[in-house]
Amino acid sequence: MISALMPTYKRADLAFERGEGSWLQTSDGRRFLDFAAGIATCSIGHAHPKMVEAVSTQAAKVMHVSNLFQIPQAEKLARRLVENSFADSVFFCNSGAEANEGMVKMARRAQMMAGHPERTDIICMDGAFHGRTLAMLSATGNPKYLEGFGEPVKGFLHVPFNDIEAVKAAITPNTAAIMLEPIQGESGIKVASPEYLRALRALCDETGALLALDEVQCGVGRTGRLFAHEWADIKPDIVSTAKGLGGGFPIGAILTTETIAKGMTPGTHGTTFGGNPLACAAGNAVLDVILAPGFLDQVCTRAALLDELLDSLVADAPDIFAQRRGLGLLIGLRCVPTVGDVQGAAQNEGLLCVTAGDNVLRLVPPLTVSEEECRKAVAMLVQAVSTLRKNHNNKTVLEPTA
Repeated sequence: MISALMPTYKRADLAFERGEGSWLQTSDGRRFLDFAAGIATCSIGHAHPKMVEAVSTQAAKVMHVSNLFQIPQAEKLARRLVENSFADSVFFCNSGAEANEGMVKMARRAQMMAGHPERTDIICMDGAFHGRTLAMLSATGNPKYLEGFGEPVKGFLHVPFNDIEAVKAAITPNTAAIMLEPIQGESGIKVASPEYLRALRALCDETGALLALDEVQCGVGRTGRLFAHEWADIKPDIVSTAKGLGGGFPIGAILTTETIAKGMTPGTHGTTFGGNPLACAAGNAVLDVILAPGFLDQVCTRAALLDELLDSLVADAPDIFAQRRGLGLLIGLRCVPTVGDVQGAAQNEGLLCVTAGDNVLRLVPPLTVSEEECRKAVAMLVQAVSTLRKNHNNKTVLEPTA
């Protein structure tokens, strides 16, 4: 008989009973160093004291009241995001897919409010991943994800990633926005160059298209800045984020300018659970940690250490790893053997990782990871390499890709 849980996931045979910091423990006492972090979601680790206190205290008061009433926790979280970003206003929802759906709605609505209702097309990138709703599957454009769900939603066009000339060729008078991830996570940790992001900003300024950035995975401190686009020194028009914002509690957000936000009048968008007191208490606890003086500098320091250690590993094991990619603590190792085999070998050594497209092993530890834990993780990968060499006769070499 089919499982009571619908079989939409290939689940590992592991169930975790508790976590602390960068570590997870099973009910039988096995400990794993967590470089998966709920797929870049447990941003301040497991059972962080600030998170435990904030969520438990708020849960004992009130968890949900609906957006028909004032929510001081949401107002505080929105104010802090505005004070630390390009944005003037924030809408809270529950997930990255919801945030991306709202981002598209806001872009189209803003064009209509500016007198251009015909501007509804969204230019997206090959290799994108924007979520699992029907519209965001179409924005993603991956045929594997679209199979069996009918005709794609109209209005989403795709061009090669990191190719400004392709974007210029695709823009028409009907283009509402250019939508992309500053770092493509699911397709293999592919980083948009600063020059490309700056060229997109200039192109949007020239044509009236809006620059909409999906920072669901790469935002909230993951790269050593609050948002990844800050490394290119640009200001987008709209940004979506989620994952790390709640540190494991479901919350998403759309950040935008006053020009765009003022068009989202009562009744144009909404959510039942989004921005409730409990979710925003979690978000504020995360920002308490991430916005503390020196914290993001520490993320950069840990990232630099991992880059150095992993570059040495790639050089020492070209039969296992072809390339290191990424920015900050969003790291990819392109594998020579099947990435699932590498992930399994790492897990057998006690290291949890995530797979990504292009045969890439994804390393996304909590932002609170220590220097010792970084070194421990790479040591576990070294042991995994040794095991893989014993078990495989690797004759196929993958050429590194951009």
